[in-house]
Amino acid sequence: MNHKEVASRVLAAVGPNNIQAAAHCATRLRLVIKDESKIDQAALDNDPDVKGTFETNGQYQIIIGPGDVDNVYDALIAQTGLKEATPDDIKAVASAGKRKNPLMDFLKVLSDIFIPIIPALVAGGLLMALNNVLTAEHLFMAKSVVEVYPGLKGAAEMINAMASAPFTFLPILLGFSATKRFGGNPYLGAAMGMAMVLPSLVNGYSVAAVTAAGKMPYWDIFGLHVAQAGYQGQVLPVLAVAYILATLEKFFHKHIKSAFDFTFTPMLSIVITGFLTFTIVGPVLRAVSDALTNGLVGLYNTTGWIGMGIFGLFYSAIVITGLHQTFPAIETQLLANVAKTGGSFIFPVASMANISQGAATLAIFFATKSQKQKALTSSAGISALLGITEPAIFGVNLKMKFPFIFAAISSGVACIFLGLFHVLAVAMGPASVIGFISIASRAIPAFLLSAAIAFVVAFIPTFIYAKKTLGNNVDAKEETPKVAKPILVNDEVITAPVSGLSESLRDVNDKVFSAEIMGKGVAIVPNDDQVVAPANGTITVTYDSKHAYGIKTDDGAEVLIHLGIDTVDLNGKYFTTNVKKGDQVKKGDLLGTFDTKALKAADYDTTVMLVITNTNDYASVERLKNTEVKSGDKVVALTEPATSSASAAVTASI
Repeated sequence: MNHKEVASRVLAAVGPNNIQAAAHCATRLRLVIKDESKIDQAALDNDPDVKGTFETNGQYQIIIGPGDVDNVYDALIAQTGLKEATPDDIKAVASAGKRKNPLMDFLKVLSDIFIPIIPALVAGGLLMALNNVLTAEHLFMAKSVVEVYPGLKGAAEMINAMASAPFTFLPILLGFSATKRFGGNPYLGAAMGMAMVLPSLVNGYSVAAVTAAGKMPYWDIFGLHVAQAGYQGQVLPVLAVAYILATLEKFFHKHIKSAFDFTFTPMLSIVITGFLTFTIVGPVLRAVSDALTNGLVGLYNTTGWIGMGIFGLFYSAIVITGLHQTFPAIETQLLANVAKTGGSFIFPVASMANISQGAATLAIFFATKSQKQKALTSSAGISALLGITEPAIFGVNLKMKFPFIFAAISSGVACIFLGLFHVLAVAMGPASVIGFISIASRAIPAFLLSAAIAFVVAFIPTFIYAKKTLGNNVDAKEETPKVAKPILVNDEVITAPVSGLSESLRDVNDKVFSAEIMGKGVAIVPNDDQVVAPANGTITVTYDSKHAYGIKTDDGAEVLIHLGIDTVDLNGKYFTTNVKKGDQVKKGDLLGTFDTKALKAADYDTTVMLVITNTNDYASVERLKNTEVKSGDKVVALTEPATSSASAAVTASI
């Protein structure tokens, strides 16, 4: 890469006098633009050295890649005469004159609370769906599966017990997660959640009926009659209780001397929170929660297919804004009381939107002749059909605009059919082509019909329009014939740089990494503060902010280790490093440390991303299917295209 030429092309596309401030992180240029309408987006999209662009929080970010972005930045500064700035400076400039958005802050809080517990809810939801398959009549035959095969009855009952647990004890999960998010001890939050669902209390699902019958038991406390009511399936009361608990705990930690803090802070926090829960907070927010649920059900029943169509039309646009982060709280409330609500209308709509976006992306795959575009759209389209839409929406459809529009229209049409046939979900699950497993059994055929409509209505017009507009606009370099090469499998394995919970890179809360724009790899939620070398190699990239490392392994893999999300803003605070550019390292050598507790307290996501930035040099880059990992465990397998000499060796050995 000629860094000066790249900087010149970026500057020409953005506008020589259109940059207010500029900084960079480990992978991208971060610019504050005076007038984004003056940007030549097509020039940046077609630049072979620009891996992608996006706008967020007032910053226009241009993805260059580790090892190159700092050199391009230096050239850009030299050509513009701008003063060098840090990402923190950029954030200050971008936010200058802008009011803090309380709605977005609220959405982030909800997201931070619900995302950690979604796996438990999805597991319970899918088990609930399996139980429905076993017990529903007229699904495969007139009788249910367990009626035809009585031997499965016990298995169905066991599955139902496991499926019900996450929803019955939802306050415990929410209490743990919410208290942790609000800065309190999550185990105290779980204990408070347990108190809210004690078996000795009237079950939360029966409170209304027991109260109406005049049979509600009460505690007499200082002249108050406090209902002995449980909070099974409730969301809002638990969130408020967790906030009160965390606030009290922090207050007592601050004002009680250390000798007594350990003993009395937990007790005082629980007893005061518990009293407020059962006397004021719980009853009031139960009423608010019930009103919200009844309102949503009433809205669905009133607007019917028209409302569903409008919701489907705008669902993907809502995803872009981030407002969909509120949906888990609403959907959990709907699903926790299926007998009353009938189920959730949000999940089927989300499924149609995701299928439509995937279909539009695959239409581009079949219409384009660009091999670069085919590589992106094939994986992004399949991912969207399976419920992961970020690569499709941000990597393809929004950039080209018309696929996103056709997909939105298609989603609206499909959701009209959902409304006409009253398709509701009775469990959480993947909002995708396989989402039928979470749908009420009677409505599964209608769901599948709507899914087919979503795919066809998005695919056909996108394909026709793409064929007309894309034409033969193909990069000549991409048309160079390529000789097929035999493949050597498992050529190199990269190990974990930190200990923690391994997860898909597509699940991280950063669209550059989740869309795999920088390459494939693995994400790890760390439970350790030490970062070690994942392979033998040479340090190619380090930063003053100490939040990222680049390593070229002895076998040729280019590895980026990125510690946390947006941690470049800290300018090295909470990080140490033991290496510098050019150092030789062995697998397991200590690269540095980062204080995960301090990062969490400062409200930073500590997820560690390990990315193979030269992914395109490999036949495959696969995350190994492990969950809990220790530093040094194998996490990513690389398969190289074989060289001619290697091919000969393979042939000879055969």
